[in-house]
Amino acid sequence: MTTNRDILTLAQWLSPAFPVGAFAYSHGLEAAVRAGWVASGDDLAAWLADVIAHGSGRNDCILLRAGYEAEGPEALAEVNAIAKATAASGERQLEQVLQGAAFCKTTGAIWGAQGAEYLYPVAVGAAAAELRIDVTLTAAMYLHAVTSNLIAAAQRLMPLGQTEGQAVLFALAPLCEEVAQATAALGCDDLQSTAFLSDIAAMRHETLQPRIFRS
Repeated sequence: MTTNRDILTLAQWLSPAFPVGAFAYSHGLEAAVRAGWVASGDDLAAWLADVIAHGSGRNDCILLRAGYEAEGPEALAEVNAIAKATAASGERQLEQVLQGAAFCKTTGAIWGAQGAEYLYPVAVGAAAAELRIDVTLTAAMYLHAVTSNLIAAAQRLMPLGQTEGQAVLFALAPLCEEVAQATAALGCDDLQSTAFLSDIAAMRHETLQPRIFRS
């Protein structure tokens, strides 16, 4: 049963203040803005909806659940290896490796979670399992936090006001919950991405100069 403490723990883990360095990554959005693929609030909402439902957002939920359900370090290591192998680009992989390592370091110091380092969604799933926090709630809040971070990145890249940015986040919140629930019966064999432009943008960012974000 979900408790208020579980919700507050997730809110802390997924807060912009949690030291995973999420502010440094745009997940390829910087390249998409530079190419003119995302130029307005409506463009951003459509772009993020595709990422959540058909791209890395959906995959992250599957990996988070796999990390949650893995029994023992060997199973977690296997899930982590799959997460590395299915990253759409080198920068996408680096993004998740570094954020995951930072997440594991902080949760280990405060909550006494396991010491091994895993990619970000796998790490969040494993930590939630250790504290017996509901996995669907964890996945939904994880997606919401990632979406919020990308909206914050967009506000540094394009003319997007605070109110419009929050309107985009509000509109996408139900989709975050929907995808979190829809991945309940899925496993690593179901990993895929049809958010092709998002993946191409992530690849383009690797050679983008000048740039603000690390991915």
